[in-house]
Amino acid sequence: MSNFYPSRLVDFCLHNAITPALNQVECNPFHQQFEAQKTMQECNVAMQSWASFGEGKNDIFTNPTIAQIAKNYNKSNAQVILRWLIQRQIIVIPKTTNKERMIENFNAFDFALNDKDMQTMASLESGNLFFSPTDVEMIKTLS
Repeated sequence: MSNFYPSRLVDFCLHNAITPALNQVECNPFHQQFEAQKTMQECNVAMQSWASFGEGKNDIFTNPTIAQIAKNYNKSNAQVILRWLIQRQIIVIPKTTNKERMIENFNAFDFALNDKDMQTMASLESGNLFFSPTDVEMIKTLS
């Protein structure tokens, strides 16, 4: 599935014999989806992140809060973001066609963020980066 809000996911799971294995939703440091993740876990549905890097918006790759955490681990902002998602048990498939960035992304598995840094990352929540799929007027403009 993709972009199923918690209420729609629960409705789907309650009324179908086969439940989805995965729900792919926007999830990144600025739109963290904690409540959606909780619902998915209750429905035994894995969460997968799309726009894990927020498509570079809000200066995510130079964000000073993320950069300070990255500096403490001798990592990049991208590696910290991936690690944060991984530690939240979110499936992440970062998009890149650049070999060096692919290698960098794979190096998100050789460290772990401490609790304080996980909490700091959680403080970055600011809402949807792109649009809300429940915004009827926005949906009309996309048609």
